[in-house]
Amino acid sequence: MVDLVIFDCDGVLIDSELLSVRADAASFSEVGIAITAEEISERYSGLSHSEMLADVAARYGPSLPPNFRERHRRRLREIFEAELVAIAGVDAVLDALARPVCVASSSSPERLYHALSLVGLYDRFAPNVFSARMVARGKPAPDLFLYAAAQMGAAPERCLVIEDSLAGVEAAGAAGMTAIEFCGGSHCRPGHADRLRERGGALVIAGMAELTPAIHRLSRPP
Repeated sequence: MVDLVIFDCDGVLIDSELLSVRADAASFSEVGIAITAEEISERYSGLSHSEMLADVAARYGPSLPPNFRERHRRRLREIFEAELVAIAGVDAVLDALARPVCVASSSSPERLYHALSLVGLYDRFAPNVFSARMVARGKPAPDLFLYAAAQMGAAPERCLVIEDSLAGVEAAGAAGMTAIEFCGGSHCRPGHADRLRERGGALVIAGMAELTPAIHRLSRPP
């Protein structure tokens, strides 16, 4: 019943969400836009950087300087290189899975390569690392997950998505895929599991140690 396991990246494979939010908040503050880390996390989790910037421009006016993206990229890169770690237990899960796996993330291909390489995970998935830049619409649209499934030769209804964001769980449902909601990242606040359940995921897990048993459970015939 499960032919392919699709992993989101940020907050699922790497514990990056709080680091990214810190870089976002500092970069916006630098150009006079006051957005709290809490608001960034709540409003933009699971979306691409371009989608976040488009929304910020719509809400605050197109005041971002031409070099904003590059300055933000450098700031985030420095933070990642100093502090980024993999989610605990990811290597053991990948060792135990007897199914094809891939990554489908809102991050750019360049950021995916850099971040996953920093924690020793890129080569475990390459070349099956898919970015929202490869499709017309990012999450919560289903395009990225459907693209990943097509590239991997898997039927959507036989794909299992591991997601931590509301947009990601919604995208999985729209793609006709089953979602396991992961709440093991340091950014997951009290009540996050309840919000994910409301988007229709199959079940919620609190850590990677729970993933393999959850997949086996969902793979059993009724």
